[in-house]
Amino acid sequence: MYQPKKYKKQDPEYLFEFIKKHPFASFILKGERLLATHIPVLVEGNPQKFRLYSHIANNNEQLQYLKNDAEALMIFQGAHGYVSSSWYQEKDISTWDYSAVHVNVKLKLQSREELETSLENLVHRFEKNQTKPLYYKDLPKQMLEDHLPLITGFWAEPVKIEGVAKLHQTYKKEDVESVVDHLSEGDALSRELSKNIKKENNGSH
Repeated sequence: MYQPKKYKKQDPEYLFEFIKKHPFASFILKGERLLATHIPVLVEGNPQKFRLYSHIANNNEQLQYLKNDAEALMIFQGAHGYVSSSWYQEKDISTWDYSAVHVNVKLKLQSREELETSLENLVHRFEKNQTKPLYYKDLPKQMLEDHLPLITGFWAEPVKIEGVAKLHQTYKKEDVESVVDHLSEGDALSRELSKNIKKENNGSH
């Protein structure tokens, strides 16, 4: 990961919470070529010690390389967006603000029981705020029995964690405020980025 010093994130609490907040990750494995899949990834543990877990379809080309002790990379992406230099007080170069966390991991295949527990946790995580949640155990038993043989679950033990947040640090207060205002008028992603920039710069706006 490219990490200019002023954008580098190393605080374990920040990295842990970032992963929890942005669970849809790019999962990259080396096969005959580099292979990537986009999957929800959950975290178990605490900022000082945690592991990740997920699953892929058995029809996925990655499956043949998904083995115990295989190395992989997971990329968690935060809000990002284009920042126009026309928003600054003086002429400058336009840029792109973003945040991301990269986790290099070693893989371990899950047992059927571990996979079922993982699926229960996954469904609960995203169903709990629904008006009428439909949890894993609420699904027809035969449907679950038919589905489980089609997927493979795995653990991912972090071996290296890197974070970066390029959010207009070191820019003039007036320029930061202008960027925040302009992004707040954009789409949902831009509005989220606007909040991140504001928070990173100590809520100076």
